[in-house]
Amino acid sequence: MRKVIGVGETILDILFKNSQPHKAAPGGSVFNALVSLGRLNVPISFISEVGNDHVGEIIKTFMEENNIPSKYVNFYPNGKSPISLAFLDDKNNANYMFYKEYPKQRLDSDSPEIKADDIVVFGSFYALNPALREKITELLEYAQKQKAIIYYDPNFRKTHVDEALKLRPAILENLEYADIVRGSDEDFFYIFGANEIEKIYKNHIEFYCKNLLITQGADNIRLYTKNYNSSFEVPEIEPLSTIGAGDNFNAGILYALLKYDIKKEELDNLDKETWQKIIQCGIDFSTEVCLSYDNYISRRFAENYQI
Repeated sequence: MRKVIGVGETILDILFKNSQPHKAAPGGSVFNALVSLGRLNVPISFISEVGNDHVGEIIKTFMEENNIPSKYVNFYPNGKSPISLAFLDDKNNANYMFYKEYPKQRLDSDSPEIKADDIVVFGSFYALNPALREKITELLEYAQKQKAIIYYDPNFRKTHVDEALKLRPAILENLEYADIVRGSDEDFFYIFGANEIEKIYKNHIEFYCKNLLITQGADNIRLYTKNYNSSFEVPEIEPLSTIGAGDNFNAGILYALLKYDIKKEELDNLDKETWQKIIQCGIDFSTEVCLSYDNYISRRFAENYQI
């Protein structure tokens, strides 16, 4: 059976609304996607790290409740589990503050077996961090050799804009590993200083990866492939929170790749109708998350979801 292998940060998100703490929940970009997939009973392996403390225990218990094995998670004794404060503005978009205290030895755990047509998902600053870079590239080299599908979400935050030029070589290397790249228009503006989507694809992405998905908040989703480009409408909604929207768009795409049994060798030549079905799944997942304060699809949604 095909599985999804994720590598990324695990963090406790504390959500503030009107300057008051509203909710606390485990999060992290890849983590959020994997929770949604776990609720759909997709086989998962997760490579991460978290402190051996009370926050780490909360996260571990939550993982077990959502079908995410902790076998490849390093519970480090020296350091503290990371925490983020997410402040919702009047449009329910989040601004973040992060508190992290990692040990010197990072990602000190084994890696799972990867087979052909499994899906490896990675991204964010976690995939660029010099302290982790060697281990990330080792995993990607292995996944590529095994002919797995590699899915990259840059998830590049404004806080790293000043480092964009320095990080560019690692970003381009990640693009080259990837079979599908999904980012927001803001991600690519922060990375490349460009906001014309077609030029972003032609000038910065196409040479490395042929398949690009760009989300634009409430605006249309754009798809670029080697054969064509297309645009997909998103429903008009009043979001409660946009935290996890992009992560769950990713989860929907990954779920559809498995559901429709799309193999690595097929990706570069998928027709528009197939991409429409895949992207609709991403839209369904992200819409569901925007209508709640959770970082992932609800269990009820998972139980009822059919594509």
